[in-house]
Amino acid sequence: MSNKTSRVKPADSELKEKLVTLNRVAKVTKGGRTFSFSAIVVVGDGNGTVGHGLGKARDVSESIAKAVDDAKKNLVVVPIIKGTIPHDQKGKYGAGKVLIKPASEGTGVIAGGAMRAVLESAGIHNVLAKSQGSSNPHNVVKATIDALSKLRNPYDIARERGISMEKLYNG
Repeated sequence: MSNKTSRVKPADSELKEKLVTLNRVAKVTKGGRTFSFSAIVVVGDGNGTVGHGLGKARDVSESIAKAVDDAKKNLVVVPIIKGTIPHDQKGKYGAGKVLIKPASEGTGVIAGGAMRAVLESAGIHNVLAKSQGSSNPHNVVKATIDALSKLRNPYDIARERGISMEKLYNG
């Protein structure tokens, strides 16, 4: 059993971008302060494909454009069943730890800022999520993508084991 993340070509679908964080950074030189911007962007088609990217530039719009280009290079596919995820999953990146749980219809996306952007871009409509550890948006976004990429589709698991879906769920 391999746990490869399935990558997607960006031209396959219409991707919507969502800005997670825009950070102004100052570099102090002998001529004064030089400001630049770093942007974290999440892109997704709302149908199980999501990616994140980081862009840095002297100009806000240029940094966002760079982040979108980077995000389109880091796309992963997420299994979505009836608007939620198939099972509980933990994700980790650096000190950022996240926990995502499936939720029943009508629950909505219960998650913090950076996680909410990732989950909504992926097209998940009902989910419970908790960010544990670092609240740094970089780490939270990457930990959420890590958790989503670890999710496995129950149809694939049943096929690998050679059993029916009923047997998979009922033991």
